[in-house]
Amino acid sequence: MLYWAGFTLSFLLVLVLIPPLRKLAVRIDFVDKPRPDVERKIHREPIPLTAGIAIFVGFFAVYYACGGLFSAQTWAITGGGLCILGIGLIDDWYKTRGKELASLPKLVVQVGAAVIVYSSGIAFEGFTNPFNGQFVNLPTWLELLLTILWIFGVTTVINFSDGMDGLAGGLSAISGGTLFVVALTMGQSDSALMSIILVGAALGYLRYNKPPARVFMGDAGATFLGFMLGIIALDGAFKGATLLSLFIPILALGVPIFDNVIVVIRRIRASKPIYQADASQAHYKLLATGLNQKQTLVFLCLLNVCFGLTAIIMALQISA
Repeated sequence: MLYWAGFTLSFLLVLVLIPPLRKLAVRIDFVDKPRPDVERKIHREPIPLTAGIAIFVGFFAVYYACGGLFSAQTWAITGGGLCILGIGLIDDWYKTRGKELASLPKLVVQVGAAVIVYSSGIAFEGFTNPFNGQFVNLPTWLELLLTILWIFGVTTVINFSDGMDGLAGGLSAISGGTLFVVALTMGQSDSALMSIILVGAALGYLRYNKPPARVFMGDAGATFLGFMLGIIALDGAFKGATLLSLFIPILALGVPIFDNVIVVIRRIRASKPIYQADASQAHYKLLATGLNQKQTLVFLCLLNVCFGLTAIIMALQISA
């Protein structure tokens, strides 16, 4: 019942918040303007960029209301989330003025947010040795490094996937739903609650972002969704992980992770900066083959569902 309430409330709250925020964006010219000279800009009219604020407020308001304890971890997640939202909004503001925020400030803030989360005790602590059943605790330095790399990596891949109407929100909702089932399977109630609230917020946003989109969440919303998915996986699927179960959260985020790993490899081979935005993601490639936006969206979301089902089956087998 609590999970259903969390899902419903976050869905409705985001639905209610987006229209006034959309009007505010138009009033202050906080919109993503089409640019014919940029191949990634496939929309043809200015789109408000304020949905990320609605997703952030919707998630935390409902999380607190549904029993999110005011613990060190809760404050760390909130503080880290505020950092991610803040730098994302600054980045979006630069984009509305036809400029680009330098990569270094974004990197510093995103890594800092991950460190805040780590300091509260949410971390990749180790794994269970499959040969003797003993838990292998990682050295502190490696624990910190892997935690930062995971949170930063998931934050980045979800943001990189936000290049087409409905895609990042759809993939996030599917991945969140997968992590919800995995958390229930592993008895991680708080991770399950965060997952289902995030799914509700993402679906509320998709009501306005499905093709043709009426609002964007911008870097602020996409990085926040990625940040939270990374934390949920750490606090749930990675807890007490065996070597085999380490693949569960990776599969849960299958499409954004594998797509962007391939993109990074291509950029390195082409001697391009990893953070240089281009049209090399899977959705741009599919659009170039002749598929329209809705067909591309459905294909990639169904593929992510397949990855998610594989992760759930793996989790059920491990817990059996």
